[in-house]
Amino acid sequence: MPAEALALDVALSRRIELSEARAATHAAEALRRVRPGASAVLPVAGGFAVYCGANSPVTQAVGLGLDGPVSDEEFARLEEFYRSRGEPIRVETSPLAQASLFTHFGERGYRATEFTNVMACLLRPDSCPPNRYSSGNVRIARADPVHAELWALTVAQGFADTHPVTPELLEVMKLFALAPETEFYLAYLDGKVAGGATLALRDGIAGLFGASTLPAFRRRGVQTALLAARLRRAAEAGCEIAVSLAEPGSASQRNIVRQGLQVLYTRIKFEKDYSRKDE
Repeated sequence: MPAEALALDVALSRRIELSEARAATHAAEALRRVRPGASAVLPVAGGFAVYCGANSPVTQAVGLGLDGPVSDEEFARLEEFYRSRGEPIRVETSPLAQASLFTHFGERGYRATEFTNVMACLLRPDSCPPNRYSSGNVRIARADPVHAELWALTVAQGFADTHPVTPELLEVMKLFALAPETEFYLAYLDGKVAGGATLALRDGIAGLFGASTLPAFRRRGVQTALLAARLRRAAEAGCEIAVSLAEPGSASQRNIVRQGLQVLYTRIKFEKDYSRKDE
C-alpha cells in the first residue's frame, strides 16, 4: 500500500467532495429520465444540492463553500430548493469550507446531526494491495447491469438499521450503481451473496462508496475483501487518489485504515427541518 501521506488543502477537499457530488447528480439525472419530476439537481455555492426523494441518503447538498464565499442569495436558493419539496435541508460540509457558510448555519439555527471521516490514500500501479480478496471463502466479483437489482437489495439490507428498505430507495440505489464511470461489486461468502459496494472513477479520484454487509455475514472479512478489490482496480485504472467515508471510530473506519487510507478530515452534516415546531 502507498506510504506517502496526502497534503490536505482546500483544492484537494473540493476535488474529493465534488467527486461524491457528481455520483449523486448522475443518480438524480437517471431517476429523472425514468420518472420525470422525481428528482432534481441545483448547482449552488460551488457544489450541488441533490433531491432523489424524501429521506433518501442521496438527498442532500455536497461540496458547498469550497470555491469562494457563500452569499445570502446562494444560501436562500439552497434552502428554497429543499423547502419547496417539503424536505429538511441537509448539507454535508467540509471543515475547509469558507467561513461564510458556517455563519449562515449559525444565523439560521442549523444543527450538526452527523460526523463522517473522509479517508484517502495515494495510489500507484506498483503499490496495489495484496490480492487477498480471492483467497479464503470470500470472493469478489464485478457485477453486470443485470445484477443491479440484486446489488441494490443486498446493500440496502446491509444499511437497514439506518435507512428502511423501500421501493424508492432501491430504485435510487440501482441508478446510483448504474451511473456513468461507476462500477459495482458483489461479495460472496461460502457461495452466498454477503455484501456489495461501488467504485466511482472520476477525474483521477476513486470513490469507494456504498458498501455494506448483510448482518448474517459480518465480522468475516467481507468489507476487507471489498476494499482490497476496489483499491486494486482503482490503481489499475490509473486513479491517483482513493477516497472512502466512515463514521468516526467505527469498525468500517478501522477496516479502511488497515488498507492504508489516512483520515484527512471530519466533515459535518448540518441540518434544518422547517417542519419542526421549535425552528
